[in-house]
Amino acid sequence: MDVPELLEAAFLLVPEETATENDITVGDVWDYLVHDEWEIALGLLEEFGEAHSLPLAFWEKLAEAADQLQLERSAAWCHWRCSELRNGLIRADLTLRPAAEARRTTPISGAGVLRPMWDIGLLAPTGGRAVSIAGLWVEDMPMLEPGGRATVRLVPLTPSHWTHVQPGQQITMHEDRAVAGTAAILEVCLPATVLPAR
Repeated sequence: MDVPELLEAAFLLVPEETATENDITVGDVWDYLVHDEWEIALGLLEEFGEAHSLPLAFWEKLAEAADQLQLERSAAWCHWRCSELRNGLIRADLTLRPAAEARRTTPISGAGVLRPMWDIGLLAPTGGRAVSIAGLWVEDMPMLEPGGRATVRLVPLTPSHWTHVQPGQQITMHEDRAVAGTAAILEVCLPATVLPAR
């Protein structure tokens, strides 16, 4: 599929009555599509996706369109959202240790590049602490400096490891054996296929 077809396919997955916070409607997006304003249409569709629960196919179409348009940040975000829908999402308030107290002395990318280890309270078969890997996206910031604090989005590599994690729980981030940061869980949304039985 080419870009217009991908954007139109994503557009068709948005309910007709949907509007953004700025009162942009689905009809407005259609006008941009008709006039080949693909980058604007893509941005508006991303906004719809943030405000409303839309299916995986929506984000897959947007990711492919952003890839073809060579919009790196949009492509990364849309692929990230696909991962969230497949593996779940944990939002947390993360504080990195200052550079003087940790191995990391450079900022971390906010665009989902880093996949650190997390101590989420699991035990290894030997009785020691076990860690679980989750990708990290920093909300509303391109980078997070050592010692900085931000709301982050985590996508677990193994969602079943995270079923016990609850809002308010404290977890620690590791890039090696040392603690790189601490986080307070704000929200947990795991796929239904990995949720514990109640």
